[in-house]
Amino acid sequence: MRSSYKKEDVVFLLKDITGLVVPQPAEERERLIQSGRHYCEMLPLEYVPSEAYMETYREALKHFAVPVAAAVGRLAERILAQRGASVVLVSLARAGTPIGILLKHYLQNRCGVFPPHYSISIIRGRGIDHNAMRCLLRRYRAEQLLFVDGWIGKGAILGELKKELKRYEGVSPELAVAADPANMTGLCGTHEDILIPSSCLNSTVSGLVSRTFLRDDLIGENDFHGAVYYGELAGEDLSYDFIRTIEAEFGKQKPAQEKAEEGQGIDEVRELAARFGIGDINLIKPGIGEATRVLLRRVPWKVLVREGLEGDPSLSHLFRLAGEKEVPVETYPLRHYKACGLIRKLADT
Repeated sequence: MRSSYKKEDVVFLLKDITGLVVPQPAEERERLIQSGRHYCEMLPLEYVPSEAYMETYREALKHFAVPVAAAVGRLAERILAQRGASVVLVSLARAGTPIGILLKHYLQNRCGVFPPHYSISIIRGRGIDHNAMRCLLRRYRAEQLLFVDGWIGKGAILGELKKELKRYEGVSPELAVAADPANMTGLCGTHEDILIPSSCLNSTVSGLVSRTFLRDDLIGENDFHGAVYYGELAGEDLSYDFIRTIEAEFGKQKPAQEKAEEGQGIDEVRELAARFGIGDINLIKPGIGEATRVLLRRVPWKVLVREGLEGDPSLSHLFRLAGEKEVPVETYPLRHYKACGLIRKLADT
């Protein structure tokens, strides 16, 4: 799979389907999803950010490079302590890929360890890419593989990973993430709901690669899951600007990891479902990263932000996006998360 990343930074085990899928507007795609079509069979139109939103992104990157770098550093050192120098990083496309590259750079430049890094697809409800798994297991021992993602929201992908990896003896279902506000893994950089600025944009901070795609007419039995390369966005590509900005802060600040909130985020999600009368918890997207995704590529109903954080700079981009899209923002006594996106149930409109 093509990308704007260097081959030595990551190898995408994906099928290039560029030009074969017509992206769909958010409302059309949302209606199909809520009527039963799986999200992986479609691709969203890429959000074209306004200049005001891009300024908000640049401010977010400037303010949050240090905490993200600190989280990546803590995570890298935990990986090295637990898994050793023979680890193989397997990031989950696409949000896991920038974090996987940062981990690889940290381990190379600060620890003298040179882990291979691949990016593969896993899709909620459809599973992991088994052709990609077979490819990896032909090259490496099962115990070497370590899966990487950006963050854990409510744990749906972690649950999918645990279910799917039962068929691969010796492969650990542990998921390494920069941020785990859901309190579901010990292999994280922080349990705080930090802003990872790459969540603010789409392909232009992810190697110009789309989210992954799986549909029988384009993905054959022996194919990897698919993705599109947005070469037309090369002039707007910030993928390495993001990587360089974060890694410039490696080692500058390494505060002790804060204590995790008691309980797990999924319990809070269920409480939100009851409070707002939401029958399908897949319409609740907790955490800054997931709330951002709702505003970028779904049809939002409202955004919740933790009480007292109305002026928090880590939420500025959410307020900007919500304002542009005329989505209401409400304060709520969130515990694990700083923000939560609620998707509109289109049958009610």
